[in-house]
Amino acid sequence: MHEYSLVRALVDKVEQEARARHATAVTRLRVKIGALAGVEPELLASAFTLCRAGLLEGASLEMERTEAAWACPRCGAAIPAGAVLRCPACALPARLVSGDELLLDQIEMEVP
Repeated sequence: MHEYSLVRALVDKVEQEARARHATAVTRLRVKIGALAGVEPELLASAFTLCRAGLLEGASLEMERTEAAWACPRCGAAIPAGAVLRCPACALPARLVSGDELLLDQIEMEVP
């Protein structure tokens, strides 16, 4: 379950940011999870429940799923989902432009 190690790193980063801003509590986190990130949202939520303590004790976790997007590396033409991953104009293999990310998008915290 690599989601646990991902959440541990996420919690460490959020605590670091909260301490730098002298926050008294973190109330909400929002993460974006790409469809190709290899992360199971249910396992991530479960791991977050186990890891939150201290400043994050009452924090909620919101997850936004992002779809994979492909484009031509030369001309930038978008390659539609389900299509052959090759640019119809340039004949180059498509490049993944989004969908493999796990991003900490937002932190809500209480600051005195």
